[in-house]
Amino acid sequence: METAIKTNTLKDKLLSQFESSKNSLFGNLQLRERAIESFATLGIHNRKCEEYKYVNIDLMLKGEFAFIYEKLISGKQIEHTKFLKDAINIAIVNGVFNEGLSNIKSLPKGLQIINIAEATSNETFQKHYSKYADVNSDSFIALNTTLANGGVFICIAKGSIIETPIHIINISSTKENIIINSRNLIVVEANSQVRFIESFETIDSSAKTFTNSLTEMVIEDNAVVDYYKIQDEKEVGYLVNTTQVNQAKQSVFNTNTITLSGSLVRNNLNIVLDGEHIETHLNGLYLTNGNQVVDNHTLVDHRKPNCNSNELYKGIIEDKSSATFNGKIYVRKDAQKTNAFQSNKNILLSDDGTINTKPQLEIYADDVKCSHGTSTGKLDADKIFYLRARGLSETSAKKLLMHAFASEVVDTIKIEALREYVEEKISKRFE
Repeated sequence: METAIKTNTLKDKLLSQFESSKNSLFGNLQLRERAIESFATLGIHNRKCEEYKYVNIDLMLKGEFAFIYEKLISGKQIEHTKFLKDAINIAIVNGVFNEGLSNIKSLPKGLQIINIAEATSNETFQKHYSKYADVNSDSFIALNTTLANGGVFICIAKGSIIETPIHIINISSTKENIIINSRNLIVVEANSQVRFIESFETIDSSAKTFTNSLTEMVIEDNAVVDYYKIQDEKEVGYLVNTTQVNQAKQSVFNTNTITLSGSLVRNNLNIVLDGEHIETHLNGLYLTNGNQVVDNHTLVDHRKPNCNSNELYKGIIEDKSSATFNGKIYVRKDAQKTNAFQSNKNILLSDDGTINTKPQLEIYADDVKCSHGTSTGKLDADKIFYLRARGLSETSAKKLLMHAFASEVVDTIKIEALREYVEEKISKRFE
């Protein structure tokens, strides 16, 4: 099913789309109406907005777009996206859960996966849905809350240990420009352990795909979550990916964001540490070339005392591409004994590449250990000379140095098959 909208501006098109489809969308209509009011006020963020000053999304979304709810593709077309042999695969095609391409019929005890459009009567879903991502804080959160029509609800029951990784595969495939709004809610109950992989890939597309994806994740007391994001949207893919995480006491959250391709990729990662003795680790790697734009924004909100967060983002920028890292650590007045560290390191491979880096600390407590730092430079000429003196070509020496630079992030991936997949992708990229 698809609807083409022909009005004056993109904002008008989105407002018109909501009016024409609101009675067929899942969930609470009043919530969607509050969200569309916020979107109408905020509009599409552009360079006038401080948080989006380095990406002109409004300009990139000029032209006609359709809203496609589902496009049928074959299992053979997405087989290469299932890069883990032993994984619970959840296929999201153009924003809509596709059960036929997923393998969720025999799930481990304690794991529940439901099409988000069918989860509205679930008590846990009702308790948490749209309680963490604030529609008044960002126009893309408001837009997603207004028009979301697909995705999944995942619940890990109290005390469950899910050994098999859960892989959410987001696939875009189209012959015309489309806007996709996919929505996920993940609840990991107390004393549970689980590993997630969420991948984004554009396949068999000859037109722009703009994906506005939003995931809310709730991590309850003493739960442990590993969450990996792999982004490979090719030249026609535009992605705004927002992840809103809320952690309770003594929980552990480890996340890696690996951006391999995409015309524009904007990542909003917001983590709230809302309990004592929480541990959070954020790692990111972005490789840009051509005219690609990658924009990483992180917010780690320390609300309670005795918590630790560590953040490391690395980038390799070449050609005329640009990258942004804007990371903020917020330590509230009551969050004493906080340890929070943030680092951003970049390599520029060309004179035309651009990196904008802005690590930030905002601290209102007095008994804390916090630091941030950033560095940007070219490959070390002395190291290249050293390697060439030992028989390597200049190209091989540069590849080796870039692999070593990226490995600090890649080595934090705990799933061996996933780490090998990422290493292979990086090797092909360097070639």
